[in-house]
Amino acid sequence: MDVDIGNALGTDPGVTQEGLETLDERVADAHERIERGMADDEFGYASLNLPETADPAAIRAAVEPFGQPAAVVTVGIGGSALGAATLAKALPSPVDAYFLDNVDPDHVERLLADLPLADTVVNVVSRSGTTAETLSNFLVVRDAMARANVDWTERTFVTTGESGNLRQLAERHDLPALDVPEGVPGRFSVLSTVGLAVAALQGHDVEAVLAGGADGRDALSGSLFDAPAYAYGATSYALAQEGALTNVMMPYAESLETFAEWFAQLWAESLGKEEVGQTPARALGATDQHSQLQLYRAGPRDKVVTLVRPRERAEVGIPQTDLEGLSYLGGSSLGELLDAEFEATEASLAEASRPNVRIEIDRVDERALGELLYGMEAACVLYGELADLSTFTQPAVEWGKKAARGLLGGGDFEEADAVAEKRELIVGNGNN
Repeated sequence: MDVDIGNALGTDPGVTQEGLETLDERVADAHERIERGMADDEFGYASLNLPETADPAAIRAAVEPFGQPAAVVTVGIGGSALGAATLAKALPSPVDAYFLDNVDPDHVERLLADLPLADTVVNVVSRSGTTAETLSNFLVVRDAMARANVDWTERTFVTTGESGNLRQLAERHDLPALDVPEGVPGRFSVLSTVGLAVAALQGHDVEAVLAGGADGRDALSGSLFDAPAYAYGATSYALAQEGALTNVMMPYAESLETFAEWFAQLWAESLGKEEVGQTPARALGATDQHSQLQLYRAGPRDKVVTLVRPRERAEVGIPQTDLEGLSYLGGSSLGELLDAEFEATEASLAEASRPNVRIEIDRVDERALGELLYGMEAACVLYGELADLSTFTQPAVEWGKKAARGLLGGGDFEEADAVAEKRELIVGNGNN
């Protein structure tokens, strides 16, 4: 993974070479703190040890009894699903992967109606075993299998903590069970059992994913000018200090669209605290050149755009044509066109003095994805250190969970009482 921060220098908002060199002294201190946290396996920092602590053999053993199914459905939410979805959407496989990460009844009903339930594996992921959305969806899936005369116990494995409802369920029905690693928040868990089980079931090389993560770990150093992940994290932080409070993640590869979703959770949940942080936005090149670039180039100067692309991709030739004005396309390829679109967007932003950062990986494969995912995690941790934030907690998320649980009768939570205090100013036609 390479990170080019040249187009963040001298922009508006922007940083300077001198400013980054000054900030680099703090990066060195932050790196020492991160290394101590990793060495002591501290909560959160343990995430950065996963390339060496994850056990791919245990993952393969858990999914091996299922062979090669037609489909796998992960029932989880947030970090329990997005990491696995990123790998599944990026890498081709004969095993279709689906993710029940919402409790929208229409979506759940449609998905279950279309799935070949007799040849589908269900992966239920919840550290606590009490996540309302996850457990509710699992009960619905289990019921659908029973109504289809499918033995759900033969088609299900769980990924959970040492105790709780899912652990008890696994023990009662002798289900394969993977351990959620200790000290690893969900949004940092992609390089663990949480993110890799589906990849293994789909036939992907999980060792290569972890090797890519190890490449990212080995690239960390005490200077942002030597470590791509730190270059990204430090530059993002410095730009935010200058007013770039929105970070647009814009991969130029359809296979990386879900990566932008994963990044959005990582960045928002880790860094959005104490009335600071950078708001992640998701875009897809070249599609969103036609829907969002106008805003990024000519709207408020409060954004940095992160452009991501693989250096190598499949080539699909563009046929020759005698249509007037289009003959220049013939003989080139869709990949060349996409690269031209990438560079045009980059140049367009730079010409308007809008900060942007280029991230390049060799190709979209297991090893490159492992390095990219690890790099973004390390960048996020560094940003948190520089901003003096509690990167690995999510108090606002926990507040919402308690409120929802209280409303459903799952306990007496004062957070649920706040719902009754909602202000109303209804504008409507009176027919609802």
